[in-house]
Amino acid sequence: MIRVLLADDEAMVRAGVRAILETDPGIEVVAEAADGRAAVELAQEHRPDVVLLDIRMPRLDGLGAAVELRRVVPEVAVVVLTTFDEDEYVARALDEGADGFLLKAADPRELLIGVRAVAGGAAYLSPKIAQRVVADLRGGRLGRHDDARRRVAGLTSREREVLALVGEGLSNQEIARRLAVVEGTVKAHVSAILQRLGVGNRVQAAILAYEAGLTR
Repeated sequence: MIRVLLADDEAMVRAGVRAILETDPGIEVVAEAADGRAAVELAQEHRPDVVLLDIRMPRLDGLGAAVELRRVVPEVAVVVLTTFDEDEYVARALDEGADGFLLKAADPRELLIGVRAVAGGAAYLSPKIAQRVVADLRGGRLGRHDDARRRVAGLTSREREVLALVGEGLSNQEIARRLAVVEGTVKAHVSAILQRLGVGNRVQAAILAYEAGLTR
């Protein structure tokens, strides 16, 4: 069962998102919060698998909450769920530790796919957002290829192999199957990779894999 904490300052939005999530028998909403500070407190209490955060909330906005969640409950997957798709918000969300970025206007099935993806250890971006991130990479605005290659060169050969698969968007379970190892071994490799590369989440690691030429 995937346990989800939902944070949005609009009660009707929370009700709608909860209704979508509960169409999946494998997902359970364990708590709701109307502001970012409450989301952090409830995450410490309930230890959900996934926290869905709106960006604009009182007391502490979603981006600030993402930072706090990374500090106090680093094992929790954080997904920004918002109506705002400006590049600034996307960049800040990824820089501050979000594992996913979803748009409220998207197909409801995308919400379920995204929650399941991040709960399984993968990263997930709405296709609309992913297209823009890839376009930025191809255009060179996010491309720091020499630096990425230098940083990746410090990894072991197995870590580079795992990083390439992270860059392809595979979950820990999928990577474990691909490499014929147990999932716990993959989790250990991913944790080591994030630490050695100095990145906060799988999205940033995937971008580095792309910049370093490990994945297309």
